[in-house]
Formats: sequence, C-alpha cells, structure tokens
Amino acid sequence: RKVFFDTHALVCLLEENGFTTQQSEVIVSALVKIMDTNLDMIYKDMVTKVQQEIALQQVMSHIGGVKKDMIILEKSEFSALCSENEKIKLELQQIKKQLMDEITKVRADNKLSLNLEKSRVKELHAQQDRALTQTDRKIDTEVADLKTMLETHKLDNIKYLAGSVFTCLTVALGFYRLWR
Repeated sequence: RKVFFDTHALVCLLEENGFTTQQSEVIVSALVKIMDTNLDMIYKDMVTKVQQEIALQQVMSHIGGVKKDMIILEKSEFSALCSENEKIKLELQQIKKQLMDEITKVRADNKLSLNLEKSRVKELHAQQDRALTQTDRKIDTEVADLKTMLETHKLDNIKYLAGSVFTCLTVALGFYRLWR
C-alpha cells in the first residue's frame, strides 16, 4: 500500500524531539498499521468503480423496468379510463334519450289534456248556447203567447165595450122614444 506522507521525515522529527531511532520507527510503523486498518475499514464500506458501475447499471435497468411497467400501467389505465368514459357516454346518451322520451310523452299528455279541456269548454259553451237559444225561444214563445193573449183580451174588451156602447145606445134610444 501507498502511504500518503513521508515516514522518514516523521522518524527524523521524532528523533529531534527526544525519541530514539528505534522508538521513532516503532511509532511510525504503528501509525502506518493504524492507518492501514482504518483504510481497510473505510474500503470495506466503499465500493470500487467497477462495483459502482455494476450497481449503477442494475439500478438503471430497474428504473427502465419500472418505466416500462409505468408506461404499460399508464396505457392500460388510460385504455380503462377511455372504456369507462365510453360507457359513461353511452349511459349518458341512454339517459338523454329516456329524458327526451319522457319530455315528449309529457308534452303529448299535456297537449291531449289541453285539447280535451278545450273540447270540454267548447261542449260547455255549445250547451250554454243551446240552453240560451232554448231560453230565448221559450221567452219569445211566451212573449208571443202573451201578445196573442193580450190581443185576444183586447178584442174581447173591444167586443164588451162595443156591446156596452150599443146596449147603452139602445137603452138611450129606448128612453128617447119613450119620451117623445
């Protein structure tokens, strides 16, 4: 393994600060072992570039599979939504047709009822007109009867008056002859 610092310079520095050469080399070799152990621990948690590329490829293939699944799911859901939409459109058209049929039926019933009511009103007016005409005829008949009766009474009165006048004249002429 490569060591990323100058071990000889560290040994010299330790010797300058009162360590013996043997002590300095032991300290430096201990430091190198500690660093190696730490690097081993770090390298265990790390991946190599090749492993990283393999993991990246696996992740990308999983993402590609998920994308394909999502596209398939999206298409199937879209087609399901389209078919559901078509069903709803058909149901809406059926409801619209039923509604139009009901409206037509109600209109026809209303026209029939209106025409029937008009016929009843016309019949009622006709009955009233007939009753009024009959009443007018009865009144005219009664008036004519009354006029006839009045004329008859008038003639009777004229006869009685003429009779009375002739009777009075006869009596007056009788008295006149008697006095003469």
